[in-house]
Amino acid sequence: MQVVAAAGMNRWSWGNAGNASKSDKSGPHRGRLMMLLLWIILLSSLCRMVDGQMKLSPETVQQWAVSFGKEIAALSTRYSGSKLLQKKYKDVEGMVKIEEVDGKELVKKFAEEMEEMLGRKMKSVKRLAEAAEDADLYHEYNETLKFEYFNSMLINSVDEAGNALSLGGEFPLEKNEHFNKLPVNTKLSNIQVPTNVYNRDPAILNGAYMSEALNDVFIENFQKDPTLTWQYFGSAAGFFRLYPGIQWIPDENGVVTFDCRNRNWYIQAATSPKDVVIVVDVSGSMKGLRLTIAKHTINTILDTLGENDFVNIIAYSDYVRYVEPCFKGTLVQADLDNREHFKLLVEGLHVKGEGKVKKAMKESFKILNEAAALGQGSLCNQAIMLITDGAMEDFQDVFEEFNWPERRVRVFTYLIGREVTFAENVKWIACNNKGYYTHVSTLADVQENVMEYLHVLSRPMVINHDHDIIWTEAYMDTVLPSTAKLFNTQAQSLLLMTSVAMPVFSKKKETLSHGILLGVVGTDVALKELMRLVSRYKLGVHGYGYLLTNNGYILSHPDLRPLYKEGKKLRPKPNYNSVDLAEVEWEDTEEKLRTAMVKGETGKMSLDVRTSVDKGTRVIFLKNDYFYTVINETPFSLGIVLTRGYGQYIFTGNVSVEEGLHDLLAPDLTIANEWTYCETDIDPAHRKLSQLQAVVRYLTGKEPDLECDMQLLQQTLFDAVVTAPMEAYWTALMLNTSGMEEGIETAFLGTRSGLMRFQRYAGIEKRTAKSFLTSTDIENLFTLDHFPVWYRRASEFPAGQFLYYMPRQETRAGRIVIATTAVTVTVGKKAAIAGAIGVQMTLDVIESKFWAIAAQPNDTDCSDTDGVCPLRCDSFDIACYVIDNNGFVLISKQQSDAARFFGEVDGSVMTTLIRMGMFKRVSLFDYQAMCKMNSHSVSSARPLLSPFYGLASALKWFLSNFLLFLLEFNICGFWHTEHFADASAHKKRGDVLQPCDTEYPSFVYEPSVKESNSVIKCGRCQKMFVVQQIPESNLLMLVVQADCDCSRQYPPLTMEPKEVKYNASVKCDRMRSQKIRRRPESCHAYHPQENANDCGGASIMSLSASLFFTCLSFMALVSW
Repeated sequence: MQVVAAAGMNRWSWGNAGNASKSDKSGPHRGRLMMLLLWIILLSSLCRMVDGQMKLSPETVQQWAVSFGKEIAALSTRYSGSKLLQKKYKDVEGMVKIEEVDGKELVKKFAEEMEEMLGRKMKSVKRLAEAAEDADLYHEYNETLKFEYFNSMLINSVDEAGNALSLGGEFPLEKNEHFNKLPVNTKLSNIQVPTNVYNRDPAILNGAYMSEALNDVFIENFQKDPTLTWQYFGSAAGFFRLYPGIQWIPDENGVVTFDCRNRNWYIQAATSPKDVVIVVDVSGSMKGLRLTIAKHTINTILDTLGENDFVNIIAYSDYVRYVEPCFKGTLVQADLDNREHFKLLVEGLHVKGEGKVKKAMKESFKILNEAAALGQGSLCNQAIMLITDGAMEDFQDVFEEFNWPERRVRVFTYLIGREVTFAENVKWIACNNKGYYTHVSTLADVQENVMEYLHVLSRPMVINHDHDIIWTEAYMDTVLPSTAKLFNTQAQSLLLMTSVAMPVFSKKKETLSHGILLGVVGTDVALKELMRLVSRYKLGVHGYGYLLTNNGYILSHPDLRPLYKEGKKLRPKPNYNSVDLAEVEWEDTEEKLRTAMVKGETGKMSLDVRTSVDKGTRVIFLKNDYFYTVINETPFSLGIVLTRGYGQYIFTGNVSVEEGLHDLLAPDLTIANEWTYCETDIDPAHRKLSQLQAVVRYLTGKEPDLECDMQLLQQTLFDAVVTAPMEAYWTALMLNTSGMEEGIETAFLGTRSGLMRFQRYAGIEKRTAKSFLTSTDIENLFTLDHFPVWYRRASEFPAGQFLYYMPRQETRAGRIVIATTAVTVTVGKKAAIAGAIGVQMTLDVIESKFWAIAAQPNDTDCSDTDGVCPLRCDSFDIACYVIDNNGFVLISKQQSDAARFFGEVDGSVMTTLIRMGMFKRVSLFDYQAMCKMNSHSVSSARPLLSPFYGLASALKWFLSNFLLFLLEFNICGFWHTEHFADASAHKKRGDVLQPCDTEYPSFVYEPSVKESNSVIKCGRCQKMFVVQQIPESNLLMLVVQADCDCSRQYPPLTMEPKEVKYNASVKCDRMRSQKIRRRPESCHAYHPQENANDCGGASIMSLSASLFFTCLSFMALVSW
């Protein structure tokens, strides 16, 4: 009315002004002023009108939120049956006992069980070592021995005439559940020989013949301990005897590169810990093939080092320089990270100047002497590896000053190239410093010659007959063909294994002073089997167990992620087995937990932690109690985590076996197959049984000899009885087709005992989430690593209050929503979570209810409404959303917004919600991330501008592989020209991922703020929004003015991780830092009876003249 009156007065005043102008000279001027004033009044009135129209009513949004909350709560309660299940547990509270979990006793019990299990493995290895040494003692070496052994590459193979291949023959294989369903022969072992080792070499034949005696011991061990996996003997000659026997599969080129002598279990058992300084000649004479051989020698030496060893690399010509300047004057731990770092730097070495090795040797001795004086490094063996093509200087004064007469530092020398002019000088250096001299003239020589130093370092241990048992760090078995399949079917941290190994010595008196190492025996222990001993149900919903090595590295942890995705393939990360506890339990900022465990202490500590569920997208805040102790006779420590409020208490109920067994047989019931209710791996007849089948057979008396966890069985039977009425409830709902809402697909429940029930309301052809709760849906099942996601998320909220979320985009099958709530048991003042229950439905179900509620009818009485009325979410200028407590969209007009983070959809509103304190941004860190390499690290020395180089590279690859077998790499070293090396580097580094640290945000709703509204100023317009909590849920309703674009002022907020960049100084400090570690107890660095005169000699290799000229011709062609 005001606007109309103002307009009328305006018209009237204008008319009078017109008339007055005829009789008043000042009229026109006064009229213009009057008109301007009225226009200002009119515009301000219109502006007020617009402001009034676009004002959003918080009261209306609140009514919508309340109505929507009631609708979805009723829906979820009805189809899940949550109230019925809570009532059933309430009814039995009088029969229930709730006890506080004693973490100290629990971790002690688990550690003792692990100690017993690992002790059985050590006894098996000792029996193998004794049998191998006895067999060698009574075996006389025969240079002309003829012996047919089973070669794992040649078994069950025939030639073109259909005759069995030599060293092959019939070797029965049968799939075995215990060995990952691989075809194996449990009656016999067989032998694998690397491609570069002649399989009829006299040393191979004699060793194969002698080690036949191990077959009976392999079988006897397996009978005594049916949980044993692979048993083996790795010979110093190069062959690998494996039980049970398998068919060894070569790579795509028909080559077997696996050499047991390169494996950590072999190297660690064969030698004591060591400090190694590698000194490499990069003078001008080392150009071409010599430098290539030198680099390969360095890399091979690095591959023989483990996390108990320390290393540095010095390059010299006219001057001395460290390959990594950051490591100047010190030794660094030879873990996988540092070894790979060195390899990258070695690849970039170039030759220049004159070789002056004296200064380099002095620097090397200084490093080693200082490390020993300061108590750093391994405090055991020390060695210098000199790699050169000649040494003209006089070294005697250097050795007199730093190493004689004790000769505490051994010097190993590698003469590179065919030239032997300086052989005597180089050999003198090694022989006068208790080392070993080798002549490396081709790439094929490198492997065998590098291995010689291990035999020298093992002499004191062999002479003394000290059979030290070693345990390796975690590693992934990438050799056996089953591994690739396991990548996609098991929790990543459980793909790893550890090995226990022991050296095998010659006991012959005539060779005692030579300290001859025959090889190493060992067996593998899958960490999955070890972690089965940590009973998952005793730790609660957020609890877990983990294992740590003496170096502080993770052996097993649910947050360890050893794999990364490259394209469609999963691959091991370069540093997967050198992940420090501080990088996983990163809230332990002072590393008190790590220090205590590395020292082998027993104790407890508490930490407030930020952790995440649903693959890092959702943060939760926990108070964790850590209990830890050492596992005796091993370098490992065990820790368990109990979360306050979740794992503090455990309840036990009691029912008869008959009553429980009846309900356990219901068709809708399953139990956690990865858990150990009954031990099915002892008797081979039980290995094909599922855990449920084993439990039933035990309880019915059909398999009374099964070893079962009676406490877990009792709890499972109790849960089966209490949850049994749910089957009838769900079935009744499903049969009432007229009252069944379309889109409700699955009702489900889970209990702490690993029991699950579920009801499919819709057939598979109608279900959107076809994989939900199937064997492939690992995230939503009970596993050794975790409780289901819906169970963990339900525990965050009060019992009876439903939590709603959409599964992550990469794992969900279509547009689905999961609603879940916790069920509790209370006795006195103690409460424990009994389980969780929920319903899975399509997003359409709750969308339809939302759109029906969020629209006022056109005949709405707007007289008392301050704002837009009627308010409708289907209006073009209004945007409405339902988001969850982590800021992820469930409902939006744009269907593509579903499951996206709201900050990506509307950065302006999300930014404002964070500023207002309604959402909190939480920083999380990932110290196991993989990032793309920086572009500046890509070689650009020779861009691939010409297709000629591509063709030449292909020809080079083909001929190199062909000549590999004929020349044992003699000529192939010529292929390593700069053209091809740079082309290869360019191809490899373009999109290569490398380990890095990242920071990524997570967002969480602050529940104390129930509602809010605000206006966002965006340049020429303003955007109003109203946000309202949806009662009895984790959801929020957002109504936003949609006709004001704020994207220029407020860019989208994303959850993308950002790489943490360290400046050069910080990066260097991190790399040099020596964290607390527990050194191995034994060290064998010296024995007075050692024969130091056995210090090596030159090797001779023949060369095919015709192939030599063929290669030269090809080189001339590609160099043209």
